[in-house]
Amino acid sequence: MQTPSKVLDNAVEQLSSLPGIGKRSALRLALNLLQRNEQEIHDFANAIIDLKLNVFNCTECGNISDHSTCDICLNPNRSSELICVVEDIRDIIAVESTGAFKGKYHVLGGVISPMDGIGPNELNIQPLIDKVSSGQVSEVIFALSPTMEGDTTNFYLFKKLKDFSSIFTTLSRGVTVGAELHYADEMSLGRSITQRQKYDQE
Repeated sequence: MQTPSKVLDNAVEQLSSLPGIGKRSALRLALNLLQRNEQEIHDFANAIIDLKLNVFNCTECGNISDHSTCDICLNPNRSSELICVVEDIRDIIAVESTGAFKGKYHVLGGVISPMDGIGPNELNIQPLIDKVSSGQVSEVIFALSPTMEGDTTNFYLFKKLKDFSSIFTTLSRGVTVGAELHYADEMSLGRSITQRQKYDQE
């Protein structure tokens, strides 16, 4: 898709590199930006730069944060004995929106998916093993999406952690099998958390 301006073409190219944004949508967004005043454009650009430079991964759980440790990990009212294992930040947002979970999280950064070239070594697994092996975690909740990749990852984690003293649970099947966790509605997800079940490795 060519426009009368190489500068506009470049903006469209950059915008269309974002997931879910095709060339036509990118052109519409670029034309919208073109209509904004200079201050609005500076604010927009600075917000993107700030996002890249000043958002960090929490050193404790892998969540994103404006600081080295996220607010959830710093919250004294959250239980360190209860760890909810999730795939990424979108799942934390989904679980937090239910208000049903009062523990802390561990973000894996993905799930085991051989077809995508993602194995255990590409995930944030060792820090989870370290936490559980300390003996201070009473329960680990496997809150990965109920997909083949999520189930494979749950099984791998269980095999790595089963010899420690923690109990292992998983979300009840209120979340539709095969669906991504962060797409579940708040009521179903909240119910799946409160009615979680002992992990069955069979």
